[in-house]
Amino acid sequence: MAPPPAVAIAPGVFRIPTVGSAATNSFALLDDDGSVTLVDTGVRSAPPKIVAGLAALGKHPSDVQRIVLTHAHPDHAGGAADMAARTGAPVAVHEGDAGFAEAGTSPPNDTSTATGRLFARLPGGGFPPVPVGERLTDGQVLDVAGGLRVVATPGHSPGHVSLLHEPSRTLITGDAIFNVLGVRYSPRMLCSDFRLCRRTAHVLGELEYERAGFTHGPEIVDGARESVRRFLAKAVTRHTPE
Repeated sequence: MAPPPAVAIAPGVFRIPTVGSAATNSFALLDDDGSVTLVDTGVRSAPPKIVAGLAALGKHPSDVQRIVLTHAHPDHAGGAADMAARTGAPVAVHEGDAGFAEAGTSPPNDTSTATGRLFARLPGGGFPPVPVGERLTDGQVLDVAGGLRVVATPGHSPGHVSLLHEPSRTLITGDAIFNVLGVRYSPRMLCSDFRLCRRTAHVLGELEYERAGFTHGPEIVDGARESVRRFLAKAVTRHTPE
């Protein structure tokens, strides 16, 4: 059975699956004036699914006024150039990843382990370059659906951000934390700096929210903060080989 084109997380906040039912997700935030902000754009082939998700919400690409990228990896920024062309919307990304988005290249991988060094040598990692209209900073509150706060969580990439929609108490984690077979850190081999990613993920345990949308995995709509904090508390007690 095909996944639904859009899934409600909170009032005005929707997840749009772009790979499988929840393997990779984009998000749409709807404003009272009818405008839409997209968060992440999936892989290069994802835009038709995003357009279908918008249609399920009664929206058209022309309703999209801003595209926000959590980071410049091809499964999050791969469709950005296409969606920017379809919508005419500017693309916003943290200044730490802006150069990679504009070049269409992924940030370097963590090579502190043999697996990371092997993964870094694999081909691929590119995506269509996209102009960056806005460079985000930590703590910035975007004028999106009542307020979307930028939370810098670097490590997965140099400029990785999570996003807190304060009116609905909804966190969009980006790849700081996955919800794949349970809440977990991003795999080391996918990070630019895994140790930093692990440290900054703990910021998410200190924020106030009730729901969490994950760019990889299904949302948690009840007790999300407690679920994240339980994972983080357990994670610091386990030894992770460096």
